[in-house]
Amino acid sequence: MDTIRQQIAGEITLAKNPGAAMKKWREIFGVTQTELAEHLKITPSTVSDYESNRRKSPGINVIKRFINALIEIDMKRGGKILKRMEEKKTEVFETHEFPAPVSAKEICEKINGRIITNKRKINEMKVNGYTIVDSLRAILELPVDEFPKIYGPTTNRVLIFTKVGIGRSPMVAIRVTKFKPSLVVYHGLEKMDDPIAKKISEVEKIPIVLTTMDLDKIKDVLSSYE
Repeated sequence: MDTIRQQIAGEITLAKNPGAAMKKWREIFGVTQTELAEHLKITPSTVSDYESNRRKSPGINVIKRFINALIEIDMKRGGKILKRMEEKKTEVFETHEFPAPVSAKEICEKINGRIITNKRKINEMKVNGYTIVDSLRAILELPVDEFPKIYGPTTNRVLIFTKVGIGRSPMVAIRVTKFKPSLVVYHGLEKMDDPIAKKISEVEKIPIVLTTMDLDKIKDVLSSYE
């Protein structure tokens, strides 16, 4: 639990936009401004002022109370978000969170991505993090009931699948689980020929992007947002 507190506190205090970071974590925990305000015994407008940076950057005491409130509210709901955050990562995938939402369109441009489906949706989208998934190992080693772990604390993220073939398996796996990412990136594919993957993308309204950029370079690009 302390590790989670330190992770959230570190992101907020080091963020260029601490208000946006606070808003992101409140939304990850599924807490409204009104719920948070009631728990902290302050007004919703005060919460809004912090998130929009109309108040000066929050001090450590404010951040501590903010984090404790999110954790306490989640624990009253059964600790769903905390459990997902405490689950250990495996070599099959690695999850990363952004301090504040990042434009999906900007990410696509940075990784030299070619948008295959739902281009208009990408233009309006912002994401809170990304997960790099070894698709071959995920298929062979990751049980279906553990697939949701790749989302970390929030599904509002980019799933980057490496070692893909024609691109069908990742989309089929997404189709049959209740959790859905905001964006799917296939690493290493130059073209998308599979009509099933495209169809699932359209039905689920999840854009597919292709990139052949070196994976280490992609990691460097995305880590610059962390």
